[in-house]
Amino acid sequence: MMLIAQNHLQLILEIGLMLLGTMIFTLNMIPMSLSVVTFLSLFLSGGFALLFVGDLVMLVLSFGQNEFTHPFGPIAVLAIVTAIASLKVMEDSGVNVAGLKKIIFLILILITIAGGLMHRSFLLLWLLGLLIGYFIISKSFRQKSILSARKLLMFVAAGGVAFAFLEILAMITGMNIFSPLLRISRIEENSLTSIKMVLNNIQLIGHDGAASFWGTEGTAFAEGYISLPMQLILFFGLPFPLFFGVLVNQKDTVDYMLPGIMGYGFDFGYLGLVGLMLFVLLVIVVGFKILKIYRTQREKNNKKFLGKEVLLIGSLSAFISQALIGLFIFNRTINGMALLTFIVLACLILAHIVTLKKR
Repeated sequence: MMLIAQNHLQLILEIGLMLLGTMIFTLNMIPMSLSVVTFLSLFLSGGFALLFVGDLVMLVLSFGQNEFTHPFGPIAVLAIVTAIASLKVMEDSGVNVAGLKKIIFLILILITIAGGLMHRSFLLLWLLGLLIGYFIISKSFRQKSILSARKLLMFVAAGGVAFAFLEILAMITGMNIFSPLLRISRIEENSLTSIKMVLNNIQLIGHDGAASFWGTEGTAFAEGYISLPMQLILFFGLPFPLFFGVLVNQKDTVDYMLPGIMGYGFDFGYLGLVGLMLFVLLVIVVGFKILKIYRTQREKNNKKFLGKEVLLIGSLSAFISQALIGLFIFNRTINGMALLTFIVLACLILAHIVTLKKR
């Protein structure tokens, strides 16, 4: 009975530990050669490109959409950055990768357009993830840093052009769902009251029960404002409070209108927020420490860890970009199904710590 989660936070921690064990087993039992990792990254990135395009088509046809960019956006960043890092390794080995470069460029265009049209938050996550990925690659392979003033301006200009294109498209088609300005105005209209509600009721652990939509008394804690996918909770038959139906609008007070530091702080309190920030820093520091080890081995002409190295570069890029967007801009980027993705990325990074010896 002690292993059965009693609230959302316990479930998140238990699922995290199970996923960490799974990732450790996967990295050690499945051969992570460069060719295998490259194939999987290209397969995944191409699959996500088709998935996002299909979702966009359903949106335009008013057939309904699944908003795959929220849960799978960071995984798409992982796949494409891993593929780019793999090309760099092959280039340094003298392999002709001109054909693969064209394929990756096409996938980049498809994901940027389809994902950006679906969600502006994804467009920010995508561009930031690519920028971080190129920076890590340049440092790992001791190249001149990509973060020159000219290249930064190019990234900013690309983002500006994309947002302007979306606004013009919304005006031409009459589909306000594409409009970035509409999304920004909605956040502006609702964020101030949400910020006041959170700041006035957040406590060391949890929040004031009087502010809870469940009407509980005393200090409320882990009430589902931050949670794993509802389907997962229902599958295990756990009696946790869930936001669905008309209550989704109530959850949006902290899930959609505020950055993650507000949402996590409200549901878990100041201690929970500090714990999250320390966890994020731990994962990033550990990831870069291991990446340095892999780079040292590669420079000694040890090709054993090439696959793991490029996978780690992709994982770090995706995790950092998701953490930055989720914590400081959109809480929804690290909540619900996206929270499960966030945990998977963290475990994929931490799993590199353990290396099982084979007899």
